[in-house]
Amino acid sequence: MATLPLHLATPLGATGARVLAVFARLVAERSGLTVVESDTAPAVVLAMAPGVGAEGFAITDDPGGAVRVTGHDARGLLYGLGKLLHDADWAPGVFTPGPWRGVSVPARPIRGMYFATHFHNFYHEAPLDEVTHYIEELALWGVNTISVWFDYHHYRGITDPEAQAMLVRLRDLLQTAEALGLDASLTCIANEGYADSPEALRAEYRAGQNGYYAPPAGHYHVELCPAQPGAIALRLQWLDEVFDAFQGIDLRYLWIWPYDQGGCTCAACAPWGAHGFLTIAEPVARAYRARFPHGQVLLSTWYFDRFTDGEWAGLAHAFAEKPDWVDALIVDTHGDEFPAFPLQHGAPGGLPMVNFPEISMYRCGPWGGFGASPLPVHLQKLWDVCGPVVAGGFPYSEGVYEDMNKVLCAQWYWDPARPAAAITDEYLHDACGTRDLDGVIEAVALLEANIEHGVDAEAARVRFSPVADTAHAFALLAATDAVLPAYARAGWRWRLLYLRGLLDAELAAHDGAISDRAEAALQELTAFYHADPAPWYVAPPTRARLAAGDQRWDQ
Repeated sequence: MATLPLHLATPLGATGARVLAVFARLVAERSGLTVVESDTAPAVVLAMAPGVGAEGFAITDDPGGAVRVTGHDARGLLYGLGKLLHDADWAPGVFTPGPWRGVSVPARPIRGMYFATHFHNFYHEAPLDEVTHYIEELALWGVNTISVWFDYHHYRGITDPEAQAMLVRLRDLLQTAEALGLDASLTCIANEGYADSPEALRAEYRAGQNGYYAPPAGHYHVELCPAQPGAIALRLQWLDEVFDAFQGIDLRYLWIWPYDQGGCTCAACAPWGAHGFLTIAEPVARAYRARFPHGQVLLSTWYFDRFTDGEWAGLAHAFAEKPDWVDALIVDTHGDEFPAFPLQHGAPGGLPMVNFPEISMYRCGPWGGFGASPLPVHLQKLWDVCGPVVAGGFPYSEGVYEDMNKVLCAQWYWDPARPAAAITDEYLHDACGTRDLDGVIEAVALLEANIEHGVDAEAARVRFSPVADTAHAFALLAATDAVLPAYARAGWRWRLLYLRGLLDAELAAHDGAISDRAEAALQELTAFYHADPAPWYVAPPTRARLAAGDQRWDQ
């Protein structure tokens, strides 16, 4: 049995032991080596010693030839081992540390990731060990918080058997995060309701009334109106039941969300972001603080001033003095711009801001339906605007197809000045197991240029009008595929890039029709995402799905 000898210079504790287990798993997957503890001629030395800065690490050379990873704390050890893994070179039976040496400490305190745990997407359906491994590998890039959502609207109350199953799954995901030393976070909609919420307490959702020129997006028509007697009390009862379900998990953050879903267009609540939202968000926040006294409330401004006017200005007026029930604002939007109001006027209440980058849905539907969706150029433009004013963030994720985008954001939270090109190089070296990356980097640029996809249900085809050379992009990926090490070629990160290139080339060659080769690729993606029960918007558009022609949002 080939081994990688490793010496523990200091005790690691339970969290450090879990981090070491992640390192050992990845070493075995990439090289076949088994990590064993040894005081004799170790290749790697691990230590935890305060000094470099909270969550930071140092990688140095030991006099005996070993590479030493020293974490300021357990998180620092996790991130230091991540850097060692991402920078290393691998071959069967061989681990070669990369050239990086130095000290690294994160610049931003909140480096989260949000898993949208609904819609039968990957987080909802994949076997738990697959999602667990993904959390472990994502954490290695500097992530320190995992947030999940218990989406009420699917269920008829918390005792619904499917609701109970989801709560068990969400607990497992957050327990994985805590075992790695990360923070756990829970997302909620301020006025969300179950499928059987009392009709008399339900929110309004119509446009054309009380200043609403568009209906709130994503409204399921079961949400509560806080102006209705008893609605806030019922919302707090439901919230307390959810907190009971997460007993034993330290929920470091609670997000409170206004729209998509959420909102109410009645006269008492409009405009929602400045009136009804605050009316119900404050008691929700205080109920959370009563259960988690050291927790922090993150109040979202998502879709402010999108369906009606005056929400940003109204929030600034309401928070003329810093509120005592909010710790930070979540600020971002769809598309190509960061919200203008806080850039021009500052954050309401002088509160810290964290961003919520759209990395999953940008110009492509079904989301992830064609494989990887890298966006380094787009995200760099957004980061250049918001990076100087945010204290971190939580990218929005509907699956793993935007893994590169997660890493870009996580690394910016760690080092705001690091360029997208450098992060992409490190990511691709880690995913591909090679330093000969010119062809892959060129292909990624072409994939990003061709990001826009859609479906034409009536014609049972994909809408795709590429602006860059799809055949060339796939040729570059195919040439790289032929020379990759076996572990990387079979790895899902590479397969998602490769299949995206294949699908773009096939769709372009067949005017959006699904060729046999494209169908095989779409079936492979479906299996990887575990998307058989998923609605169309989070599932690859196979021939059967396109033929069904059921592109509705109410499935």
